[in-house]
Parts: sequence; C-alpha cells; structure tokens
Amino acid sequence: MHDDPTFLSRRSLLQGSACGFAALAARNLLPGLVRGHDLTVKTPHFAPRAKRVVFLFMHGGPSHVDTFDHKPLLQRDHGKPLPFAKPRVTFAETGNLLGSPFAWRQYGQSGAWVSELFPHIARNVDRLCFVKGLHGSNDAHGGALLKIHTGSDTFVRPSIGSWVVYGLGSENQDLPGFVTICPTLGHGGVNNWSASFLPAVYQGTPLGNASVPAERAAVRHLTSGLPQDLQRAQLDLVQQLNQEHAAARAGDELLLSRMQTFELAFRMQKEAPPVLDTTGESEATRRLYGLDEARTANFGRQCLMARRLLESGVRFVQCTHSYKWDQHSNLEADHRKNAGEVDLPIAGLLTDLEQRGLLEDTLVWWGGEFGRTPTSEGGNGRDHNPHAFTHFLAGGGVRAGTSYGITDDYGYYVQDQKVHVHDLHATILHLLGFDHERLVFRHAGRDYRLTDVEGKVVRGLIA
Repeated sequence: MHDDPTFLSRRSLLQGSACGFAALAARNLLPGLVRGHDLTVKTPHFAPRAKRVVFLFMHGGPSHVDTFDHKPLLQRDHGKPLPFAKPRVTFAETGNLLGSPFAWRQYGQSGAWVSELFPHIARNVDRLCFVKGLHGSNDAHGGALLKIHTGSDTFVRPSIGSWVVYGLGSENQDLPGFVTICPTLGHGGVNNWSASFLPAVYQGTPLGNASVPAERAAVRHLTSGLPQDLQRAQLDLVQQLNQEHAAARAGDELLLSRMQTFELAFRMQKEAPPVLDTTGESEATRRLYGLDEARTANFGRQCLMARRLLESGVRFVQCTHSYKWDQHSNLEADHRKNAGEVDLPIAGLLTDLEQRGLLEDTLVWWGGEFGRTPTSEGGNGRDHNPHAFTHFLAGGGVRAGTSYGITDDYGYYVQDQKVHVHDLHATILHLLGFDHERLVFRHAGRDYRLTDVEGKVVRGLIA
C-alpha cells in the first residue's frame, strides 16, 4: 500500500469512477462535439501567401515622424505654427511644430528614409513594406489598442489572432494556436488577446505579462507536479463528468470548448517546455537577437521565443514592447532608449526567419496603436495622433522594398493612399488566404467578422 493516504492509484480511480476506457474514447469525440471548432488545420478560401503571423507591438505609439516617415519641412519649420487646422478633438493641447531631433538617411535599393533610431532595421528596408497611410478612429490608448487588436474600439470583440486561428487552425495540436508574449495588462488588457464570442480554444495564451522579464515568461500552472499517468486519470474522470453534463446541455459551446482546453493544457506539459527553452541556441543566434547585451536581451528573448513557437507550428505570435513609447515629453531620450531595446532583435528575427526559409510564408507585422503629432507638447514631446501613423510588414507575400501612403508635409494627416485599420486587417487576412467578408462567426443573431462592415484589401501592399 502507498504510504501517502491521499494517493489514489490509476487502477483504483478507474474502477471507482466507473469511467475507465469510456472516458478515453470520449476524449477522441471532443472535436466532433464542438462542430469543427478546434485547432486542426483548416483550408482557407484561396491559396495563402502567408501561413503564420508574428506581431511586434510597440505599446504607447511610436512617432512616425521620428522613425520612418521623413518630413524635411518639419525640420525647416521647427518652432512655427502648424499652417493648417488641428483636429477638432485632440487628446491634449499642443503648440508649434517640433522638428525631429534625429538624423535621417536613405538605405537600400529602395532608398527608404530611416532615422538614426533604427540602424539595424534600416539595413533591412528592402525586405520591408512600409504602410505610411495608416489611420484609426481613437486617440486614447485603450480604444486604440482594442482597435488594432480586435477591429473595434467600443465593443469587446475577438482578437485578430483568434480570428486567424479560427480560420486556419494550428499546425501543432499540442500547443496553442495563438500565443502572446509579455502582453500588457492595461489599456484593454486581456480583451486584446481574447476570443470573445469565438470558441475558447481560439483564445490567446499569455506567456507572462508586461511586468515579467521575458526570461521568466511562461505558461501559468503548466504542471501540478503529479505523475503524468495520475493526471491523465484525473482528467479522464473530469471529462467523463463533463461529458455527462454536456449531454444535458446540447449546444453549450462554452462547456465543450473548456473540455478541449483541458486536453490541450495536458498535452502542453510535454510540448511547451522544450519549445520555450532557448538555452540550446547557438552563441551566434543569441548574439543575432541581442541576448548578450543588457538593453536588447529582454525583447531579443521575446523575438527568439516567437521564432521557436512559429517554427513549432503556432499560428499567431505577438511580442509586446510595453508600455514605453508614449512620449508626451522627453521624446528624444526616451525614443532613443526604446528603439535601442528593439532595433537589433527585430533585425535579428528578420534575418533568422529568412535563413531558416520561414520568412517567405511568415508575415512579420510591426507597429503601435497610433502615431504622434508633429506639433510639440510641453516643448519636447508629442501627443497622440490616430490620423496618420506608420506600420511595416515583411515576408508573407507583401511587396518588399516599397512604401504605401503619403502624409502631408508635416505628417499630421494622410493625404493619399489611405489605409484604415480595417483595411490593414482585411489585407492581413487576404495574405493568409481569406476573403475578410466571408470569414464570419454567427453570434447573437448576426454574422460577425474582424472588419465588421468595413475594410478593403490594399492591393498595393501585396507582391
């Protein structure tokens, strides 16, 4: 007899619960019970250019006129009043024009202008597609984050990562289809990676949060410390009881999805730890991502973990540099610090993906929730600007070495080739093989989609 009075052998549990191998069989029935709402690989509407996405999110709103949208007249007219009207509604009061404090130069065959903040990304401009005509609908962080992540700044809606996994499934049934590394817990928090009304199996799985260093970012409660066979027996019993409960609650998708997530969590115990363990990477790879430098190690580790997750079949991975880019003051020093933390790791990720043959069908997406004003706040900062900002894309079928969208002479508004957030989402789904108007989910009596009732594919971004 086992010395621990609380110990229950697998045989005793199976005999006492009367579930036995019926519960094992029930596990295999779960995908069918949830009517196809699972992580199995699904076929998109048409041949995709991209199979997976990594979103490098710069929380706070980087200044486009100090990074990738060069405005010589802003330098020339530093200190002068803006020669046209500011938006009717602004987040805060701003004064005269503030010239960029950073030096600019052109790079690559494309001749793209990049400020001195990003010397490593600058050497990759011929891989990039700059979206300079981007605009949104909200100048507050919370609403703007939700808009970028879910397409709605007023309602709780599924995250783009959840929509992608709902449409494509995952290439690894033992890992989540959607992982977010060190996500922010503010400005919408979990709603930025929520599945909302989609089945829970499409929910983003957080690794740590913004207050946790990437080296400590892990899946919470991954193991109970019990032997695996005992855990399996316990889960068999729970699933048998859930199965009986589900039989009396026909159509309860939430319950059935929860049953699926129990199974996924069990399988992850074996699969996730080696994927998240970066200690076996070569010294050259660690240097490539900046893991050997204090200022780049944290975001570099996020990017390296993202590559390992993508390589292991995870469909959508987000890395968040949070919450650092909100420079209402002290823009020069803080933007230098922020860019210095992410520049090398992002360039390393692009190089590593290409060397491994993954960049061609991996969509790399960089950006924040909005841009900054060309006018000064407090003399050395910039306010929020949702009327014009810059993201960039790479890999996954985008038109490399190009720029799309033209802002005015000072970068306040988009003048030509406008790209609304809905348009960007529609284009990302198109690259993944979806007609955004047909990727829908029936909820509360109507069909919902990521782009709501708007959005158009921007052909100029596609190779």
